[in-house]
Amino acid sequence: MTVRHPAAQAGGRFKRLSEAAAHFTSSLPFYLLCVALVCFFIVAHVAGLGDTWLFLAGDMMTAVTLLLLALLKNSEQRAELAIQRKLDAIAAALLEEREGRTSEATEDLRRAIRLDEDV
Repeated sequence: MTVRHPAAQAGGRFKRLSEAAAHFTSSLPFYLLCVALVCFFIVAHVAGLGDTWLFLAGDMMTAVTLLLLALLKNSEQRAELAIQRKLDAIAAALLEEREGRTSEATEDLRRAIRLDEDV
């Protein structure tokens, strides 16, 4: 089985899901949900609700943390690949210009500049 870089993979369910999740996790409702989880954990400690409630609150925060870590890594890899593609296109266009010809590299540069919209 071959594992490809996430940014190099074609569109798919995971890509759409990760993009939707990234938009949701950067929103105010998600922030309020995280604040509510932390408040629930604090209230469970202060009120002495018992170990079951403390474990539940801790497990929910751990699950959210792991999901956010996966989303962050996916987003980081996509941005890294987009930057690398842009740098490669700039280098190729500069080389062509220095050699006095323009063709494919200039068009690649134009596409690379818009690459961040796809990522």
